[in-house]
Amino acid sequence: MKRIFLTMAIAAGILVGCQTNEQNPNLEPETDAAALQKAEKQCFADDVLQANMANDPTLKSKMESIENFTANYIQKVQNGEIASRLVNGKIQIPVVFHVIYRQASENLPLSVLQGQIDALNEDFNMQNPNRGAMPAEFATVEGNANIDFVIEDVIRVQNNKKRSWRPDDSMKFTSSGGSDVVNPQEFLNVWIVNVMPYRGGQILGYAQFPGGNWATDGIVLAHSFVGRDDRTATHEVGHWLNLRHIWGDGGCGATDFVADTPDAGGPSRGCPSYPTIECGTANMTMNYMDYSSDNCMYMFTQGQKARMDAVFAPGGFRATMAD
Repeated sequence: MKRIFLTMAIAAGILVGCQTNEQNPNLEPETDAAALQKAEKQCFADDVLQANMANDPTLKSKMESIENFTANYIQKVQNGEIASRLVNGKIQIPVVFHVIYRQASENLPLSVLQGQIDALNEDFNMQNPNRGAMPAEFATVEGNANIDFVIEDVIRVQNNKKRSWRPDDSMKFTSSGGSDVVNPQEFLNVWIVNVMPYRGGQILGYAQFPGGNWATDGIVLAHSFVGRDDRTATHEVGHWLNLRHIWGDGGCGATDFVADTPDAGGPSRGCPSYPTIECGTANMTMNYMDYSSDNCMYMFTQGQKARMDAVFAPGGFRATMAD
């Protein structure tokens, strides 16, 4: 995808969440199957960005610094000045699940959490079972992130008073009825909550990009979108590892800072047929950083892998996880 000025892309989104686009944030959540089917993946990056910029005026410069580091790292790998992390084998990321529930049905069992880990390990190791549908033109740029995930701990918190959560990080603090982050420089923290209603619909999940406050570092998932067959966590972990949406949160001409993802006009829906032409090229609708249906997304690219590598490189934001 073509490049534009760094500051424009920073302004497009630092913290990312997936939500519906209806209008009343004060509605109580709908919990039946029909309501969950209404949930469409859309981003409220601008809303969260403005709030976090107001709380931390240094956040923009931190993000710019990380982007500059990433660009320099990728350029050095391409020039042969340093070796890609691929030669050093896999990185294993311990995961701490914070299961915050109101009803017993929301207190996800270990089997469901392990199923989610299994799905992550498939997706970040180029083993998604749907890869057989890969178009030939994209097979040449498919990338193996070489990242394994393993459960470190499961923390369970019952909150009988809270029916729903907003995308305001309140679930990340014991003082507000949630659960405090655990060693975020070594562990991926995943908060699972009952529901997250927003503007009349349901948020699937959201993530914090590298550069944010360590006290809120990690991803958040609604419990209905966790498990073996769901790719919401893959998408959000991608953001946590500094990947952007493939349409650059702007459409044709915007950037995700990745050269081998084609230009895209916006997010995909459902299972688009191939080729879907946008911006003069076939759209990579099967990329995990799009919004296609779970069973129709099954790839990262080599360029996306390089961005993920950069966060683990010496001096990278998550370098302590690779030690």
